[in-house]
Amino acid sequence: MFPHQLNDPRAHDIAQALLGGFNRHFRLFRETTARAKARFEAADWHGQQRAQAERIEFYDQRVGENVALLEARFDASRLPMEVWQQVKLHYIGLLTDHLQPELAETFFNSVCTRILHHSYFHNSFLFVRPAVSTEYIENDEPAATPTYRAYYPEPGKLADTFRRIVTNFQLQRPFANPARDAAHVMDAVQARLGGERWRTNFQIQVLSSLFFRNKGAYIVGKIVNGFREIPFALPILHDANGQLVVDAMLFGEDDLLMLFSFARAYFMVDMEVPSACVQFLRGLMPKKPRAELYNAIGLQKHGKNLFYRDLLYHLRHSSDKFRIAPGIKGMVMLVFDLPSFPFVFKLIKDFYPPQKDTTREQIQSKYLLVKQHDRVGRMADTL
Repeated sequence: MFPHQLNDPRAHDIAQALLGGFNRHFRLFRETTARAKARFEAADWHGQQRAQAERIEFYDQRVGENVALLEARFDASRLPMEVWQQVKLHYIGLLTDHLQPELAETFFNSVCTRILHHSYFHNSFLFVRPAVSTEYIENDEPAATPTYRAYYPEPGKLADTFRRIVTNFQLQRPFANPARDAAHVMDAVQARLGGERWRTNFQIQVLSSLFFRNKGAYIVGKIVNGFREIPFALPILHDANGQLVVDAMLFGEDDLLMLFSFARAYFMVDMEVPSACVQFLRGLMPKKPRAELYNAIGLQKHGKNLFYRDLLYHLRHSSDKFRIAPGIKGMVMLVFDLPSFPFVFKLIKDFYPPQKDTTREQIQSKYLLVKQHDRVGRMADTL
């Protein structure tokens, strides 16, 4: 139970220090993500890969800094648990108008689990369940960029609309042949729509930020016609002469599921309200868990948090038992699963056969290597 009175002055200061740590993390996260556009325009592919790898480390660095700060200022690990209960309530109050409350809750968990004893890992002290809703969050400032833009093409001017969609991202490098690209996009759209009649609400909704990964920039959106919605993605690449081309048009949930696969590197996409971006993506890929969508846009720590919540919820409603996973046993990892849950869990063994000359640290470093580099559809991500 929570105490009825928030009477320890340290609690509010700790909550503010925690939120300050998260705000610093998200500001640095956005800064390096926003620079992906300039790196793409400059064809700085090594810089793009380096930034993708370094960004993965940002979160743990900021958590470590915040833990050190709380220990130095408040002797945090020695505080009574009643104070930590108050800290959580103050923190919830600070998140009322926050634009990234779900990520801030996860940051709170990450810091507190490094400080508190494991016996306190429950909802009185941590955000095992979310406390602040992320439904319908938008930045209401007049100059703020909306999560997505809607375009309403006039009959016979669909190609012009797609050209406007592409040019609105203001990429500072010329397109080789924009008229040709628009014609190819038109052919693909008309083939997909067939002879379908345009309904009154016919529109094209496009996320306001480009999705950058490796050498590509992707426009992600959907065509809305009546009650039918067609997800699409437009990959933009550099041609042999260094000019831009729309390389293809991907249609439908299956194509986007491949694009956002957990066997691919994380996207760099600048967004102020991640929950709104994920909500839009979920409309395009309803079979994709929210945890994987947060992972795909580089917010893998919150993805891990959502995965853990999904697992706890599943365990409360399943009656099967964990088992050693079927298949050939590994030499360095013990792999087990739950038959009703589509994931495997791995434990590093304490002892390895002589032919495996390795250590726990080396094994962990290999998994980190996979996370930091492009998995090109061949290696699954890990949490």
